[in-house]
Amino acid sequence: MAKAKKADAEVSLISENPEVQKPRLTKLIIKNYRCIGSTPVEIDLDDIVVLVGANNVGKSSILKAYELVMSQGSAKADLKLEDFPNNAVDEDNLPEIELHTIVYDNSPGDRWIQILENGELLVKERWIWNGEGKPKREGWEVATNSWSENVPWGAPNVANARRPEPHRVDAFDSPEEQAKAIKKLLMQALTDRVKNLKAQNNADGEEENDYKKLITKVKELQKKIVEEAQEQIDAVNKELTGLISKVFPNYKIDFDAKPEDDLDSVINLFKADTQLLMGPADGFLSTVDRQGSGARRTLLWTAIKFISENNQKGKDDGALVRPHLLLIDEPELCLHPNAIREACNVLYDLPNAGNWQVMVTTHSPIFIDFSKDNTTIVKVEKVADGQIRGTTVFRPDKVQLDEDDKRNLKLLNICDPYVAEFFFGGKVIVVEGDTEYTAFNYIKKQKPDDYKDINIIRARGKATIVSLIKILNHFGSNYSVLHDSDTPRITTKKGKEMANPAWGNNPNILAAINSKPMVTAARLLASLPNFEEAYFGEIALEEKPYNALKTLEDNEGMFNTIEALLKALIDFASPIPANCAEWGTIEGLQEKLTAVLEA
Repeated sequence: MAKAKKADAEVSLISENPEVQKPRLTKLIIKNYRCIGSTPVEIDLDDIVVLVGANNVGKSSILKAYELVMSQGSAKADLKLEDFPNNAVDEDNLPEIELHTIVYDNSPGDRWIQILENGELLVKERWIWNGEGKPKREGWEVATNSWSENVPWGAPNVANARRPEPHRVDAFDSPEEQAKAIKKLLMQALTDRVKNLKAQNNADGEEENDYKKLITKVKELQKKIVEEAQEQIDAVNKELTGLISKVFPNYKIDFDAKPEDDLDSVINLFKADTQLLMGPADGFLSTVDRQGSGARRTLLWTAIKFISENNQKGKDDGALVRPHLLLIDEPELCLHPNAIREACNVLYDLPNAGNWQVMVTTHSPIFIDFSKDNTTIVKVEKVADGQIRGTTVFRPDKVQLDEDDKRNLKLLNICDPYVAEFFFGGKVIVVEGDTEYTAFNYIKKQKPDDYKDINIIRARGKATIVSLIKILNHFGSNYSVLHDSDTPRITTKKGKEMANPAWGNNPNILAAINSKPMVTAARLLASLPNFEEAYFGEIALEEKPYNALKTLEDNEGMFNTIEALLKALIDFASPIPANCAEWGTIEGLQEKLTAVLEA
């Protein structure tokens, strides 16, 4: 008879118990790989990870590193000499990738589980390449507090069967590679849909679905074939053992056909040479690789949208299909501006079914949506000593945005898709409205050499200023804020005096500023009582931004005043102009406002 399967073949990263939450990948640590040196780059993982940073700082290398550890056991995990630092194997600086996973049961084994302060269960693994080719995988043994050649979850093919399957799309893949990636995504979605098909109910309850029936039949057929051929297998084993023992005494040969191992990867439900054609409905259809770059990229998003929608349809079917990981370089390439926004929505929707994770590199702020709960933004940069550093600059659970914040930021994203531009570098200035935003940008345009690398964020309201400050506090970069003080009370059109809601937002802005980290410097300025009155002497009844531009163009004195204000927001030691207040208490702000109004 065929040998029984080894015990570890039954081990899976995902519990067979549907009540047990599936493991969550939480951290990736990389060092000595390509341009990444001996200082580790740490990436916090989430449903969606967005990598931002300048060109040639290692963002694509991070994507590739993630693909490597998800692909052990295949040729994708092999390294070439050019993947080693300086194109040389240095025994003291070998490529190393570490993966941290949060688990919800003891399936990997108690020896590998570290209990964190918050009660979560952490398992650590690492991969080391001693030379070109395949890596060595190790597990962190908690009792000995050291790395071990033994590993959690058993053999690579067993563990990887339930790790996310990587689907990588490079920024400048050839048309053939892009077409191959699109077809692979579509075939995977179709295959998963087949595996998730529900069976018809009968009198005895729900039957196995057709795919499970197929797997069962194949298992039975394989076992039958092996049983019938066992006599011939034994004869081959005996003959081979006789031959090998002449060279290696006391050695034996035992052929194990493993008839029931990993049938999912053995059975192909559809032809391998599938074709994907595209073209006008009444014209010639050609293969995807013959389409233009924009068409190929648009088709990629169409395929991903199909996957997302089909995942949603099948998410309650309960089948344990392998999760997936989309790794994509610069998704904004070759897309029409309208298509970029749609592509962003598709990416953010993809993980909603619970079976996909996404990691992207981007140079477009449109691909950052603050209102989402499942997104980590990591800034990748090259520091002074040439090392690469990855810094998590945004993570929703750390920023602690409330529902009002999310609503404010969602509306701001719609109005200004470039609001997240500050994540890509530069000094940050938050202003309340369109007039000051337009005025400052006019000065930047007139003196481009004096005002480089400055991001002016238009909040479009005081409440949104508070939401943005929360993000900037988490971002860890210095910033400044300019808002209208407004007045404590107002008179309505009907002549009724009442408390001014706009003034009521001032304490919220101050509280947000006071919550900044100690290492962050911020300057809070208020125009008394508003931008137009403070610096132009009157409020335009209409077209305020346009009137501000005309005033700055025609009036050198006012141009100088607004420039002084801009300098004060950039350099915190610069003096502020008249009718502007730097404030730290509500009482102090009201006192300065009263002095201006009574002057």
